[in-house]
Amino acid sequence: MIDLSSVLSHFFDTLGSTVRDVLPIVIIIFGFQLAVLRRPVANWDKVVLGFVYVVLGLSLFLMGLELALFPLGESMAAQLTALDFLFESGEAIPAQVPWEEYYWVYLFSAAIGFSTTVAEPSLIAVAIKANQVSGGTIKVNGLRISVALGGVSFGIALGSYRIVAGDPLHYYILAGYIVVVVQTYFAPKTIVPLAYDSGGGDNVNGDGTDCHCAWIGVGIYRTRAQPDVGWIWFDSICQLISDDHRNGLCPTVGMERP
Repeated sequence: MIDLSSVLSHFFDTLGSTVRDVLPIVIIIFGFQLAVLRRPVANWDKVVLGFVYVVLGLSLFLMGLELALFPLGESMAAQLTALDFLFESGEAIPAQVPWEEYYWVYLFSAAIGFSTTVAEPSLIAVAIKANQVSGGTIKVNGLRISVALGGVSFGIALGSYRIVAGDPLHYYILAGYIVVVVQTYFAPKTIVPLAYDSGGGDNVNGDGTDCHCAWIGVGIYRTRAQPDVGWIWFDSICQLISDDHRNGLCPTVGMERP
């Protein structure tokens, strides 16, 4: 049974913290508009209504993460990594479980990474705009699939492996940036900004993808008692590598040269 008073108390606490987080943005935007540009704000009613929607939406979004997604992710991670799931009844269980036994974790991580990213509204918007700016050279579905499959899906699966294996995160960071530097040198200069925006800036996968992927990552992290996660970094760097590779080394995938 849901305690309505507890839910309302949680909502107003979250609403208050969200207002405090958004307030500096509002002050900067309207401060520059009124004090620097010295121009009136058009459609005050729509602007105010929009900010109300943003605050309410963020508050409900954060509540949903805390109440559902993160607990569900921890529960699923515990089940996927449980010994009675990994080994059949009567099968000998080794003292140190090999990393390959967690293949369901890797498959699920890759699947959730792909499915949430390919449907991400911000990625769809960026893909459409990239298609328009490039005159149709960059294909909408090509960019979406490249980011979702070669970027986020692979990155999340690799991040899951690192958590399970317990490898030091800085090894992957060093190797990832070496690959990026080499690809940046060989990739067409026109595609480098798009690759860095979609991966290094981490802005096309959006909050929806990050949070849908993070809840299972946090669960695996807690189950395996690792000191760090690094999922969002794997997500970003693999998007960047994927875009550079697709459009620089493999230009026929999702991109046609004029």
